[in-house]
Amino acid sequence: MSNLAALPIVIPLIAGVLAALFHKKLKIVRVYAQVLTLINTGVVAYILFYVHQNGSVILESGDWMAPFGIVLVADMLSMTLVLTTNIVAIACIFYAPKSLSQKQEEFYFYTFYFLLISGVSGAFITGDLFNLFVFFEVLLMASYGLIVLGGEKVQLRESMKYVLINLFSSMLFVTTIAFLYSVVGTVNMAQIAERVGEVEQTGILTTIGILLFFVFGTKAALFPLYYWLPRPYIAPNPVISALFGALLTKVGIYSLLRVFSLIFVHERDVTHEFFIWIAALTLIFGSIGALSTNNIKLVVAYNIIPAVGFMLVGIGVYNSTGFSGTVYYLVHDMIIKAALFLLVGAVAYLAGTSDLRKIRGLIHHYPLLGWMFFISAFVLAGIPPFSGFVGKLVLLQGAMEADRIVIAIIGLGSSLLILLSVIRIFVRGFWGEKDESITPNRNAARGFIMPIAFLLFFSILLGVGAEWFYPSIESIGDYLMNPENYIESILKE
Repeated sequence: MSNLAALPIVIPLIAGVLAALFHKKLKIVRVYAQVLTLINTGVVAYILFYVHQNGSVILESGDWMAPFGIVLVADMLSMTLVLTTNIVAIACIFYAPKSLSQKQEEFYFYTFYFLLISGVSGAFITGDLFNLFVFFEVLLMASYGLIVLGGEKVQLRESMKYVLINLFSSMLFVTTIAFLYSVVGTVNMAQIAERVGEVEQTGILTTIGILLFFVFGTKAALFPLYYWLPRPYIAPNPVISALFGALLTKVGIYSLLRVFSLIFVHERDVTHEFFIWIAALTLIFGSIGALSTNNIKLVVAYNIIPAVGFMLVGIGVYNSTGFSGTVYYLVHDMIIKAALFLLVGAVAYLAGTSDLRKIRGLIHHYPLLGWMFFISAFVLAGIPPFSGFVGKLVLLQGAMEADRIVIAIIGLGSSLLILLSVIRIFVRGFWGEKDESITPNRNAARGFIMPIAFLLFFSILLGVGAEWFYPSIESIGDYLMNPENYIESILKE
């Protein structure tokens, strides 16, 4: 059964390679991509069920025992995020034919799409830091292909910034791994966690931890490292923006959660105190950014930033409740960000512009789309009984348990700003008098609605069905607070 851990990586990897062989036969490759995505999601759901019933699945590649070989770890945390990744992927792959031009589809969109899913899944499942770097590079190379797909001037300009930032981040990442290896003699995360307690000069480890924070913080778009994010995420097609907004920054947050709950826990009064300050500034400046623009795509892109700030709060308070809140909010945000990017992409297509000042009265032409946006705004802002409310409630509870009153107040304040930033799109763009100059394209609107409704279903279910899902998430929080369980399951000594 240990080979199960490799399937979420291998299936999309092989699917992407095969998709390149018939990339111009669009009718075939569309159905092929949709079927393979559904199959992969079914496999991932089975693995998650198996892990829930039987415990973590550990694959030691080539029968090389840990820590000497490459280890894949399918535990509840990694498989929950891999399943969420595939839920987002289903919506995007069914939205793609309605959104992409024929030229964009033919130029290997489906190959890059599968490679991105493989890289993200690998980053969640890998058990050592060097292979985390490898899977980061896989997903980044796929994202490089996706961000320039279409070849427009704005894409090429933003892709240069995106590539350069990630190039320097990757260089720092691999250099820091080498630095850490020179100190502890291994890159296996379980063995690193075991050995850090033996290092006498803890200042060196703290320095390495801060360097890794800057690596992952850049990828997660935390303050002050978020300056690169908003525009590269809106430059490509909306379906690509949805994949980026839902998945890429979340890999950075996952890496912070894993590394700073397992390895760098020896100087929490330095590292995790630092996280609280960064989280507060991320919440404040991200919310202000979302209010500063009339571009509806930029509003959603900026709202990525306060979301990762909320997740960092749970890591910073360092308790079981905080970790549970981070995981719950992470799952919620992956789904709702994908839905919102798809929604604003549909609005911009149907209205012919993404400038909010030029959009009005759309609800008269597209009532279902309008009310779906209204619900999405409430989900994002954390209005009960939706999933955003549950995630924020648990995070704020964790902050209160750790006597972090100020960050809890900042979190509540930023929630109001987030709600204001997205609800004004509904009030100004959908509400109001009917715009007679718009010729409704209801066939196109129907094509957009189903994938968005699919994601909203899960967002609503995560909220109203919290009593079903939260016990499993709570067990993940307890698991992260006891890293010896992770270490023992891999090293088995």
